[in-house]
Amino acid sequence: MPKEGHFINRSNWLRAAVLGANDGIVSSASLLVGVSAAGMTQGNVLLTGLAGLTAGALSMAAGEYVSVSAQADVEKADLERERVALIEDPDYELSELAEGLENRGVQSDLALEVATQMTDHDALGAHAREELGMFGLAGQADPLQAAGASALAFALGGGLPLFAAVLAHAGLRGVTIALVALLALILLGAGGAQLGGAPKRPAIGRVVVWGGLAMAVTAGVGHLFGAIG
Repeated sequence: MPKEGHFINRSNWLRAAVLGANDGIVSSASLLVGVSAAGMTQGNVLLTGLAGLTAGALSMAAGEYVSVSAQADVEKADLERERVALIEDPDYELSELAEGLENRGVQSDLALEVATQMTDHDALGAHAREELGMFGLAGQADPLQAAGASALAFALGGGLPLFAAVLAHAGLRGVTIALVALLALILLGAGGAQLGGAPKRPAIGRVVVWGGLAMAVTAGVGHLFGAIG
């Protein structure tokens, strides 16, 4: 019988990578489509795209690092509170663990026996899992991993619309960028779903609809300001 596969262990870096790539594609493409619609020259369009790509990748890295660091701090603080509680009032913590097992359907006597065995084996680990939903005392949050994955994904994703802007004919620049971005979003949605073991169609639909809407709105703004200018 084949062993079932699970993908939850990929959720931290996969979330950061998909978010970074999606933001890179959508923000870079929207920016390039908008300034193209406003009538900017080729050189100005490329300079704007390069600046947006650089700033966006660094911003994503900084944002992920700060937010995931905050999550890691909360995890460490909760673990420390549990560690102190186990030292100061182990009987209460044992009953709390048993009560949690009972609430999940384990019979009272068995719950106490299981809680005792779990406490003898790894008290802090047991409470981290049952009370805090943390699997592994090191926590699930890795700021550097999230920052690196997000920044790299943003740069790769945002580089595609910029590359399209370099190669596109001036009269078709906006359309070319939008088509390349939509194709990239389709691949991103399908790839993210594949890596996460999730259905592909809803994932593709989400990124294409929201990405297309962002580009359409930004193109409209570019046309408006281009006409005013």
